[in-house]
Amino acid sequence: THTHTQMYSRSLSVSAGEAALRCGVNEKDDKLGSFTKKALQIQLDSLPEVPSLVDVPCLSAQLDDSLLPGVRDRIFSHGSVASHPPVQIDELVERPGGILVRWCKVDEDFVVQDYRLQYRRGALGQYEDAYVGRDTESIVLQLDPHTEYLFRVCARGEGRREWSPWSVPQPAFTTLAPHEWLAGSEGYSLSSRRNIALRNDSLAARGGVLYSSAPTYFCGQTLTFRVVSAGQPEHRDSVGVCVDCDAGVESLQRDQAVCISTSGAVYVNGKEMTNQLPAVSVGSSVTFDMEVVGLFPVNNNNVSEGGGGFKLRVTIGSGNREVVFDWLLDQSVDSLFFGCSFTYPGWKVLVF
Repeated sequence: THTHTQMYSRSLSVSAGEAALRCGVNEKDDKLGSFTKKALQIQLDSLPEVPSLVDVPCLSAQLDDSLLPGVRDRIFSHGSVASHPPVQIDELVERPGGILVRWCKVDEDFVVQDYRLQYRRGALGQYEDAYVGRDTESIVLQLDPHTEYLFRVCARGEGRREWSPWSVPQPAFTTLAPHEWLAGSEGYSLSSRRNIALRNDSLAARGGVLYSSAPTYFCGQTLTFRVVSAGQPEHRDSVGVCVDCDAGVESLQRDQAVCISTSGAVYVNGKEMTNQLPAVSVGSSVTFDMEVVGLFPVNNNNVSEGGGGFKLRVTIGSGNREVVFDWLLDQSVDSLFFGCSFTYPGWKVLVF
């Protein structure tokens, strides 16, 4: 009872503090003063009392030894008894329109065959499978921004059919709107959520660039392109990011853009780098990470007068390799467009 009282008092203090911060300027001094006095009385820095084991109620039963084998067999036929789940969620990272979930094994003696990740919307929804496999992370997409979801994970032991107990459910939500391709672009068909683009059979004689619906990629985020299906390759085929969406070009291999071709060649402002990544194929994931390195003044030897030079540190990853370089722009940018360009039909790309 004492522990519950302390927890309830802390909850009231948090609510009072939030109310003090939300009030108007004229009331704020009085509210904050009252909140400070209450906080001193409640002793927020004290820990709740932990009762001794002899004071904790418990239920016990004495059974005849002849019953124990049957009880044990019945329990193991339906599941198992464990003091804690063998896996727990380790990290939840918001992504545009999704959450990246990472988990870890906490029972070193448990030999894992597969992991299983589930999620549900709010506290009343039904859990759905999001991933089953051997990886220890997965991104859950198609989530509504500013909506709380619960995530849990379990594991299946080597040679076993049943799953372990679930981990403690962890809440998370994303504030980032999902990436979307631009609807109505000739030569491309989009999924209902506009995060998957398919190069259709129109305009097959020449290439065409499909851009994002808005400049939604910000530095510090990870942008991922996943190839769902592939068509006939062509040297101009590319995926990447750009400062603007120029409808008059046939490929992303142009000025004010960085991209990787389906052959693995990396282009910066239309020029091919000497470093090359593995070729892109079905199932490939290409990632773009960027960070601002610096803003420097212009001179006659780099960019035009009247603006400032802007440098981004770019990391492009494909397969198990990555390329890192600095991208110089003639003006600062807050966000970037992304895009893809394919000459022949059959290419399908998911962006997140």
